[in-house]
Amino acid sequence: MKRLMTGNQAIARGAFEAGVTVASAYPGTPSTEIIETMATYPEIYAEWSTNEKVALEVGIGASIGGARALVAMKHVGVNVAADPLFTFSYTGVNGGLVLVSAGDPGMHSSQNEQDNRNYAKFAKIPVLEPSDSQECKDFVLLAFQLSEQFDTPVMVRTTTRVAHGQSLVTLGERQEGLLKDYEKNPPKYVMLPGYGRQRHPVVEDRRKALAAYNETAPVNRIEWGDKRIGVITSGVVYQYVKEALPEASVLKLGMTFPLPQQLIKDFAGQVEKLYVIEELEPFLEEQIRAWGIEVVGKELFPRIGELSPELIGAKLGDWQQEAAVAAEVPNRPPVLCPGCPHRGVYYVINRLKLTVSGDIGCYTLGATPPLSAMDTCICMGASISGALGLEKARGKEFARKLVAVIGDSTFLHSGITGLLDVVYNGGTFTTLILDNSTTAMTGHQEHPGTGCRVDHTPAPAVDLEQLVRSLGVKRVRTVDPYDLAEVERVLKEETAAEEASVVIAKRPCVLLKGHQPTGGPVRVDESLCTECGRCRRLGCPALVFKTAKPSVDTTLCNGCGQCVQVCRFNALVKEGEAND
Repeated sequence: MKRLMTGNQAIARGAFEAGVTVASAYPGTPSTEIIETMATYPEIYAEWSTNEKVALEVGIGASIGGARALVAMKHVGVNVAADPLFTFSYTGVNGGLVLVSAGDPGMHSSQNEQDNRNYAKFAKIPVLEPSDSQECKDFVLLAFQLSEQFDTPVMVRTTTRVAHGQSLVTLGERQEGLLKDYEKNPPKYVMLPGYGRQRHPVVEDRRKALAAYNETAPVNRIEWGDKRIGVITSGVVYQYVKEALPEASVLKLGMTFPLPQQLIKDFAGQVEKLYVIEELEPFLEEQIRAWGIEVVGKELFPRIGELSPELIGAKLGDWQQEAAVAAEVPNRPPVLCPGCPHRGVYYVINRLKLTVSGDIGCYTLGATPPLSAMDTCICMGASISGALGLEKARGKEFARKLVAVIGDSTFLHSGITGLLDVVYNGGTFTTLILDNSTTAMTGHQEHPGTGCRVDHTPAPAVDLEQLVRSLGVKRVRTVDPYDLAEVERVLKEETAAEEASVVIAKRPCVLLKGHQPTGGPVRVDESLCTECGRCRRLGCPALVFKTAKPSVDTTLCNGCGQCVQVCRFNALVKEGEAND
């Protein structure tokens, strides 16, 4: 039976067919749907972990316990999980473990576009790169086979176009009865220096054995065409190459570390001119050059952003007709949703002229005009730790106008330790937790504060206020972010205090079912509007400015009333309510 699947759905299907019984992840585009799909298989225990390090450690424990485990995360999540990854490469597995790293060339929803094939090389683990949904499923099955055959975790690297693109997948049956016995084995799993020194040569021997295997691996193939040009490629770029250069000879690599040296040399020796076409870093190119093979790569193709058939065709114009001109698409900049509880908070922050140490989430959009209310954003959890550094660099007077802004999911991911550091080291600034009761940016996933698990079964919900107090913060306030006057009053009080404080702005995301504001949309009383432009500063998409006076798009407006509070002339009023 065949089914149309995204790459993420196919990865989940491959894990199901491979007999996986434990799956863990932290949501992050473009990997999120993997665990959401796996949670639909009753044979698999799937969880949203508090962060990627925890997710990998859960998978490692399951593997050591004899189960096959899959762990999924976006590319920057591997940064968080790197500590256990590198050591688990030394210990090796019991049940197979596959780490899915979903990259984001072009930074569609990421703060960088790092190439995680380098992590595989650094950790000395094999990496497979599927190019379509069928390969996503098949490569996961192979990854588990390799993991157990070579006693190693295996990385499956996808990118946005593979993760979210759809193609037909042939479904297979689930493998059962794969749970291995658990055996106490400290020399293998307890990485004391003495044991670690014994494991390192095992890793090196394994790398050589994997390289030998890859010479004839079924996931690598040569597609002969015109031998005047040869292309070495992998992943989704293979699809681009086949579209742009249909007559070229192509070596498609499915396993890109360790590379098959002899296979590549044989291919290179039979073509007149050799190209390596790959997104981001010259990962393949550098190794091929190191073997003394003449190749054209990043001097022709960029190491920034996504590639495309049009770009490849334009660079190698002799090999295809003139590249098609991409259609003009209207620009649609990202913006906070109408009724977003974060909007008014940022408006108040601007009024108070505060410096904002920001974080990762949909609230990061507070950095964009007209709100423009964020000064820094580095990585998840860095808002609080970074704010402490700002205070230590600039002094306590600077901290009176400094706030760290972080979301509820991000706080639970990696903000707790930062706040503990603030208390321990005498920080005095205010941390603002924007609690919208979900992981909104990646599509409303559950977390330890929502009261539900990935399969929507009930779970204990952490009390953020009690958690913060347990870290030693004495000044803790909870406010409704829709009450702008209250938000302003509390922020003034807390930023003026000479000790660490936390303000929790608590209101569920407006897109969560059952949490839309009550009342009708806002209307404009044009007779009272002075065209002052104050409401523009909210940046609400429901307020339309075809002239200097605003109008309201009633298909977007949900009646949150934030703009009503901002207007000093009572020109904005909710339907059904009279002007005062």
